[in-house]
Amino acid sequence: MEHSRAITKKSASNLALAFILLPREKRDAMSALYAFCREVDDVADEDSIPTETRRAQLAEWRADIQRACENRRGETPSIPNFLVNRELQPVIQKFKLPFELFDELIKGCEMDLETKRYEDFEQLELYCYRVASAVGLLSIEIFGYKNSDCYDYAIYLGKALQLTNILRDVKNDAARERIYLPRTELAKFGVTENEILNSQYSENYFKLAASIDERARHFYQLAQKTLPPEDRKSMVAAELMGSVYWQLLLKLERGNFDVFGPQPLKLSKPRKLMLIFQSWLRYLLGSTKSNYGTPLS
Repeated sequence: MEHSRAITKKSASNLALAFILLPREKRDAMSALYAFCREVDDVADEDSIPTETRRAQLAEWRADIQRACENRRGETPSIPNFLVNRELQPVIQKFKLPFELFDELIKGCEMDLETKRYEDFEQLELYCYRVASAVGLLSIEIFGYKNSDCYDYAIYLGKALQLTNILRDVKNDAARERIYLPRTELAKFGVTENEILNSQYSENYFKLAASIDERARHFYQLAQKTLPPEDRKSMVAAELMGSVYWQLLLKLERGNFDVFGPQPLKLSKPRKLMLIFQSWLRYLLGSTKSNYGTPLS
């Protein structure tokens, strides 16, 4: 797992942060899964490479991961960092990870090649399912669970996390000509695409972002309600993810969703360490309630 561990460590992402709460075997398995997700996402996001080339690269990743799911030897060493799939293959076999979910993730990456605007929430939620919920559904197979309600939990939490990402990354996405906020919502609140592309904050933008925030909160609350009590301990890493991104959402709310300044919004390292400690303590004490999704006061 050396290659996957290196990719995971280098990323310093919030997702990778959550692995610290897992036992070694599952931590390594999640590192391999994360490395795959990171690599295919990087393919889609490498704007310096022509779109058709990236599409062909994603097709290679799809074919190679299908072979891994079928326990066949890979045939595409031309893929950058192709060792990722070699390290992921035993994880796929041990935890019975289905190709269909990897395929959904790659379809989400392909949407980033084709789609710069989203017409409505239905289209956006499909994207969120593919790039986030599908990863959650793969992850719970590694975490282990008893109750099939964990499927819905993974879907809801994935959508909540991705909507939080979208609110946080509006400025960065606009710099790449991408606007994930649905056109129906832009029209509803009187915000133009040019305002987003030019980083123009306004009262109308605040109202637009607040509507996305409300939807994200809805999915956090659904995840909180859906997680079966008997699987709460096994989902400790997912719950930490929920806590981290919930705190990001609260920070966005406190800043009135103004993400157009020079400094990117993120949680400090001490704050993240505190969340890890709190999540571990809640795990040890057998807490029956998630540390996110509380209603607005």
